[in-house]
Amino acid sequence: MNVQIFIANHIISKNKANFSRPIIRIAILSIALGVAVMIMSVAIVTGFQKEIRNKVIGFGAHIQISNYNDNNSMESTPVSIHQKFYPSMEHQKGIRHIQVYATKAGIVKTDEEIQGVVLKGIGTDYDWSFFQNRIIKGNKFQVSDTGKSNDILISEYLATQLKLDTGQHLLMYFINKDALQPSVRKFKICGIYNTGLEEFDKMYVLGDIKHIQRLNNWDSTQVGGFEILIDNFNDLDKITKDVYQQIDYNLNCSSIKQQYPQIFDWLSFQDVNVTIILIMMVIVAAINMISALLILIIEKTKLIGILKALGMNNWGIRKIFLLNASYLIIRGLIWGNIIALTLSYIQLRFGIIKLSPADYYVSQVPINLNLFHLLLINAGTILVCVLVLIIPTYIVTKISPVKAIRFS
Repeated sequence: MNVQIFIANHIISKNKANFSRPIIRIAILSIALGVAVMIMSVAIVTGFQKEIRNKVIGFGAHIQISNYNDNNSMESTPVSIHQKFYPSMEHQKGIRHIQVYATKAGIVKTDEEIQGVVLKGIGTDYDWSFFQNRIIKGNKFQVSDTGKSNDILISEYLATQLKLDTGQHLLMYFINKDALQPSVRKFKICGIYNTGLEEFDKMYVLGDIKHIQRLNNWDSTQVGGFEILIDNFNDLDKITKDVYQQIDYNLNCSSIKQQYPQIFDWLSFQDVNVTIILIMMVIVAAINMISALLILIIEKTKLIGILKALGMNNWGIRKIFLLNASYLIIRGLIWGNIIALTLSYIQLRFGIIKLSPADYYVSQVPINLNLFHLLLINAGTILVCVLVLIIPTYIVTKISPVKAIRFS
């Protein structure tokens, strides 16, 4: 066994009765709490970002292809469904699915209430994976190529505001530029959803795209545009550029980040908060470890003098204390990971900490545990603390063997 490792292990095993024990325990506790806070902070912020991002994508997909003349209103400009990229594009690497859509602004009127909404028309190729787990009452509707479905899906917000329930009918009014009177459509509520994203819940109603085609005097080959779902959000910018190169000159494509920049800028700003927390926790842990190491060096001054008298060089002695400190850091990391993972599991399993969906867009604190983040936090903490601790071990080089042996 290496001499430095042997001596470091001996110091650790014989350290239980020494006066430095409380200081060392505080240092371990500070590292444990610091690591736990860092892991929880990253898990909560990334979980929050992922949850909000997925909800926005659920309403608008990752990428939308529409007419270049579209003025970003809720009234779609028609696009032919016969495109060279549809539906073959979904077989390209990174793209999971492509589907048609159309939107039209309307007004829902009941005997007592009135509410402006947007009818989003979907086709037979619609991916229901987002809404499937968010339908709290009733069921999704079926869209077919042969007939037109009068079933719609509304949000819990609208159902509460308009005092509606599944199985009931509602009237929706649409205004066309060329018509003297608004067009009226009677729909049946087949399901009620709740995403927690109130800004979108109070706006969108899902229905058959054939209604919008009929209201806008389109034929069956005309749609409002195409929505593209991708496999990895990190590839969004690259895939958006690739898609843009494949579409005709009269079409435009925009990513979800371009459509809702205010939301994604706000989510990106959360990274700043996490960075500040990480830096503060590492600094606190490093300061506590420096204090503990200095006390340990002072306590072992006599041992340092003996080792120098026996011929061990300064760097060899410094390595002993660095190994000792590394052991304490690893202990703190283990306890910190245990605390963070336990709290994360409790929150994931039971959702103890609740939030207001109206303010935070989620009903409970979201947790996103990522192995890469865990490894990075642990490795980063070890690296920073060990590098910082090299400086206080320099005091070893200033200790005189004669004075140290006489020190008591």
